[in-house]
Amino acid sequence: MKHFVLLSLMMSVSTRAADMSFNLTKGVTQISQQVYFLHMTIFYICCAIGVIVFGVMFYAMFKHRKSKGAVAHHFHENVKAEIAWTIIPFLILLIMAVPATKTLLAMENPDDAELTIRITGSQWKWHYEYFGHDVSFFSLLSTPREEIYGDQEKGENYLIEVDKPLILPTNRKVRFLMTSDDVIHSWWVPDFAVKKDALPGFINEAWTKIDKPGVYRGKCTELCGKEHGFMPIEVHALEEGDFDDWLYNAKLEMKQAQAKADAGAQETLSMGELMTLGESTYNVRCAACHQVNGAGLEGIFPALDGSEMVNKDIKGHIDIVVNGKTGTAMAAFSNQLTPKEIAAVVTYERNAWSNKTGDVIQPADVAAHPKK
Repeated sequence: MKHFVLLSLMMSVSTRAADMSFNLTKGVTQISQQVYFLHMTIFYICCAIGVIVFGVMFYAMFKHRKSKGAVAHHFHENVKAEIAWTIIPFLILLIMAVPATKTLLAMENPDDAELTIRITGSQWKWHYEYFGHDVSFFSLLSTPREEIYGDQEKGENYLIEVDKPLILPTNRKVRFLMTSDDVIHSWWVPDFAVKKDALPGFINEAWTKIDKPGVYRGKCTELCGKEHGFMPIEVHALEEGDFDDWLYNAKLEMKQAQAKADAGAQETLSMGELMTLGESTYNVRCAACHQVNGAGLEGIFPALDGSEMVNKDIKGHIDIVVNGKTGTAMAAFSNQLTPKEIAAVVTYERNAWSNKTGDVIQPADVAAHPKK
């Protein structure tokens, strides 16, 4: 009976602990729950050690205090005590190491995955590629800049919402391959107990198997530059049938988008059309670094307003947007924007602010530019 009461008390405490906002997230995967159980087990062991050690210490201080006439015992060595305080901690660590090792091995085992997704971090967005399915897309922060700058009231999902969330199935093992285009990022979704660094030139592995559908959020947890706080992760977990439908439709949308981009590359647009599209694209894709007013950030991101390249070198201007610049935060946009959007951005930059070149860049000019 005593054991039953003790077990019930521990389970009750553990359940309440899981509901506390400052405790570790229990999550929606078997691994996340194993991690949570391991965390609570180690926590309770540490609490028990603390209670025993401090209990003995305070008992000794009270029972054998000087005011009661206690006299300290003088001894040089005690082999039994030395053996005890060596063996007991070793056994405690061994007890803690067994479940910890099992959990760590399970976390690092992506075998038998049914779906593989490459996750690439770049300043400051995530790129998701579904291996074997011809589906890939960039996921960007969708919180309006007006909310960020305090010009309008902040929404419910301020800074934790994206334009295109990662879609995953439930009840299937999903393998992640993590890498980076530029600096070190870190992909973290606490509900999955997945947190892996995305390193340039390296590939890290992780996996998950989600138990129930829902929306799960995370963020980049490696300080990766100016917009580090604006690089959220949003995952939508769907039932298996719904996921298969989404994947099929996503393939069709990719083909349609490519056909639309190819058709757009043959269009001839007016200056007004290019400036309108260019401004909206610039504010979403470029303003984070170069600022809305084109002034940039001194010593970090060059100003576009009054730039010699922007005002004179048309080919160089197109090239840096299409192919990026190695060794800097300037990414290649050839796989992120269509030729029509790039043409609009370049035209906008060459004719906005104090830049008045009068140059009109057409999508065909961008499509004909060599890609590296």
